Amino acid sequence: MTELWHDFGIWAGAHPLALVLLAAAIPVAILVAYALLERRRGAAVEPVLAGAPAVEVAPVAGHPPVRLAARLRRTSETLVGRVGALVGGRRVDAAVLDELETLLFSADLGVKTADSLLSRVKQEATGADVDGLRRVLHDAILEKLRRVEPDGALEKRGSPHVILVLGVNGSGKTTTIGKLAARFRAQGERVVLGAGDTFRAAAVEQLQIWGERIGCDVIAGPSGGDPSAVAFDAVKAAVARGADVAIIDTAGRLQTRRPLMEELAKLVRVIGRELEGAPHETLLVLDANTGQNAISQAREFTEAAGVTGLVLTKLDGTAKGGVIVGLADEFGIPVKHVGVGEAVEDLRDFSAEEFVEALFET
Repeated sequence: MTELWHDFGIWAGAHPLALVLLAAAIPVAILVAYALLERRRGAAVEPVLAGAPAVEVAPVAGHPPVRLAARLRRTSETLVGRVGALVGGRRVDAAVLDELETLLFSADLGVKTADSLLSRVKQEATGADVDGLRRVLHDAILEKLRRVEPDGALEKRGSPHVILVLGVNGSGKTTTIGKLAARFRAQGERVVLGAGDTFRAAAVEQLQIWGERIGCDVIAGPSGGDPSAVAFDAVKAAVARGADVAIIDTAGRLQTRRPLMEELAKLVRVIGRELEGAPHETLLVLDANTGQNAISQAREFTEAAGVTGLVLTKLDGTAKGGVIVGLADEFGIPVKHVGVGEAVEDLRDFSAEEFVEALFET
């Protein structure tokens, strides 16, 4: 060892520049080695699918969900905030009503709903100040949303209870399924997932990742295969394995393509043949960012598959959340959940009063 250090000293004296480069390279090599080690440690918990959300089956103690008012800020500013700015210190008169009409028709409420709210204001708030106008709008919107508030906790109507989930690509459908499954698992329920979106490989992979993380079986078929066959197999497997809940994904088909909507109706019939009364619940997932297009989607999907509940997602990132009032007014379909963030606990049970109070909290 002494001779080795002696030889190294002679070499270093003859090549001083090389010694400087070597000294600079050592810390770089240490940093690279550390990064590789950390990467290997995190490999087991990093998402396999790029962009897949981290999953927690239940909220972490000490980290309560963010207040709903904060999540609905953009919609609140667009709808309620603009009302205050419009009226200012004035009283509600003909001029204010004209401006309010424009505001309501541009707030993604839908024509029918905007007209209904304006009529209510004319009857009850003419001559009122801004606070009086806000009270009338608050009560009118709350009245509409109470009609679509879920009636208590989920009532399981089958063994297993089969939930079919619909929606166009990008609506948050597959993520919503994962969050729902996580909630059921947190309650001790056995869950089977059916990867019926066979036309999009990423959807199948994403569902399989959710299944691995929360501990539930995922039934999948070949890429491009028959979605009805996957749904059939998923229900059959859920029955055989004694599952409490089966949740079936479907292709994110466009509601304007009639043949695909007819295929969806076929899928419903196939499920019903395997288990009488199934699907027990058919949820339509709608992206709040689409505004008025969500009403068109609801109309088409309801005709094809008999939608029993709505899930409105991405409300935390849009100013178009007023569409939930239009959906309630137009269809009267219960709004089961609202999505206001990425975490599992951000898929919240819909409460009309909580929602409206959050909108008007300014």
